[in-house]
Amino acid sequence: MPDFNRVGVICEDEFAPENNQNNRKDEGRSSGVSEVFGTVLTLLSVVFILFTFPFTGWMCAKVIQEYERAVVFRLGRVLKEGVKGPGLFWIIPWIDVIKKVDLRTVSFNIRPQEVLTADGVPLKVDAVVFYRVVDPSLWVTRVENGYKATNTLAQTTLRAALGAHTLTDLLTQRTSVAKRMEVVLHSASRLWGVQVERVELKDLTLPVTLQRCMASEAEAARRARAKMIVAEGEVKASRALKEAASVLSPLAFHLRYLQALSSVQSSASIVVFSLPTELLNMFFSKHCSFTQVRELNVRKVD
Repeated sequence: MPDFNRVGVICEDEFAPENNQNNRKDEGRSSGVSEVFGTVLTLLSVVFILFTFPFTGWMCAKVIQEYERAVVFRLGRVLKEGVKGPGLFWIIPWIDVIKKVDLRTVSFNIRPQEVLTADGVPLKVDAVVFYRVVDPSLWVTRVENGYKATNTLAQTTLRAALGAHTLTDLLTQRTSVAKRMEVVLHSASRLWGVQVERVELKDLTLPVTLQRCMASEAEAARRARAKMIVAEGEVKASRALKEAASVLSPLAFHLRYLQALSSVQSSASIVVFSLPTELLNMFFSKHCSFTQVRELNVRKVD
């Protein structure tokens, strides 16, 4: 029994290539027969069109606009000439099928997608995508519904691209994130004959609680920055006053004082005069000595 099993496996391995070769031969024969039949049918159709040209000419003539291209299928296969148009061209109506493709730029909005960023922040993001068809043959033969497939691909790419970034990166580097998304979309859709021209992020919607936290944080940062600016201004003003005091002479200082008094309004009821501290010290010292002498005299009288 083991010998028969071993022989059976060897026979299967030996005859498998022969089966593949037989299948290829059968496929080649069937394709050759279909090509011959298609050629004969095409020649007969052309002869029929030539004999009945005045009546069948209007059926064979097709016009394609400047922004359109036509992919022609003859007996189920794309013609070797490729894409037809723009302008006037001829077909065989009963064996040719035309698929028109618009080459103009198409834009569509990606509906808001719920995205979780790399730092765990939930967002709702929507975007707009601009693309156009550059290879009509691939656009017709590679994808069933190119518009729907491109829209679905854009949605999934948006989630994947934004989920790999933090909230700070999305807020500060929106252009670079959109460029990366454009590259990913183009590399995935170029197999369909599509060229993605531009991707723009329209709106980033944050939760209300997160918006309040960010507003509080921004307000605190602004207050701290304002206090730092005021402190720096006071330091600069004190330095400037110190330098001015060291440069001004007593006479110039007195003239500056008189100029300040002249700028006081005449209707002012109270005028404040500034006195040097030395003069005040002399006055207080004399007043103290006078009071001490008076107290001594009072004690002597007593």
